[in-house]
Amino acid sequence: QAFEAAPEHPILIDRFLEDAFELDVDAICDGEHVVITGVMQHIEEAGIHSGDSTTVVPPYAIAASDQDRIRRLTHRLAKLLKVHGLMNVQYAIAKGELYVIEVNPRASRTVPYVSKATGIAFAKIAARVMSGRSLEKEGLTAEPKLTSYFVKAPVFPFSRFPDEDPVLGPEMKSTGEVMGISDSFGEAYAKALLCAGTLLPRDGRVFISLNENDKKLSVIPLVKELRSLGFEIVATRGTRQYLVEHGVEAELVLKVHEGRPNIVDMMINDEIDLVINTPLGRSAFYDDTYIRRTSLQRRIPCITTLSAVAACVEGMRAMQEGRGSVRSLQELHAT
Repeated sequence: QAFEAAPEHPILIDRFLEDAFELDVDAICDGEHVVITGVMQHIEEAGIHSGDSTTVVPPYAIAASDQDRIRRLTHRLAKLLKVHGLMNVQYAIAKGELYVIEVNPRASRTVPYVSKATGIAFAKIAARVMSGRSLEKEGLTAEPKLTSYFVKAPVFPFSRFPDEDPVLGPEMKSTGEVMGISDSFGEAYAKALLCAGTLLPRDGRVFISLNENDKKLSVIPLVKELRSLGFEIVATRGTRQYLVEHGVEAELVLKVHEGRPNIVDMMINDEIDLVINTPLGRSAFYDDTYIRRTSLQRRIPCITTLSAVAACVEGMRAMQEGRGSVRSLQELHAT
């Protein structure tokens, strides 16, 4: 049909990478030498706009061998493209394969984030490199080593648009970003969400509604972990059946169109403390949209990807264990 509509023009066909991790890599090249400034892992799966993805440096769930492949490829790309200054590369890892999504020979939005994490003014160094100075003269000859986790979380304007569906996709919706710092990934993630306006609960009820693609064995340990942390599980019929079949106790709740009292009634009555709702593409059901909008209006944390659920579980575990540290960037870099 596309060829019939435009017979004289090429047709572009895209294929979506499912269950893929996405990464951002920043580097500086002076024409001869390349220094990677940071390898950042997106917590949301590939397909979410990079500006809307929560990001952690250093990566917390990417094998060292894959990180080494990424570093080697970044070095090769910078030299082949004859980059002088900053460069950003976006990668995806799916089923062991490494994909290059895009390469940008310029500064990216992650440069200030990595600069704050490392205490190094990469934009200043890159500007001098572009004027002809070498990385060696700038004193930057190796990738900075990090001893803490730095989580960048986007800030969304959804509270000002209560009728907007907060589900994320390839279109950028965030209007700012914050950063959480800790020696543990879970605490850094919880801090970042708190700064962005989302307070993860320490106890209570978790509502879960998964699409068919997300009903897979990897979700069962996450739900069991929520149970072990003391949370009660509430689920719609199909999701509850799947959980019970795999040994997870869950309370049944009706969807909006199934009658009352339903899940929206429970949310309005402050009986739900966390929503896990994974929509299936842009054609999400009416119930799913209504649930996410209600969570937004009632200020109930709403998680829409399984990878973010895993991060939230770590964050809530850290909060329950009482780990807590407050350090300014100046204190952090002074030590």
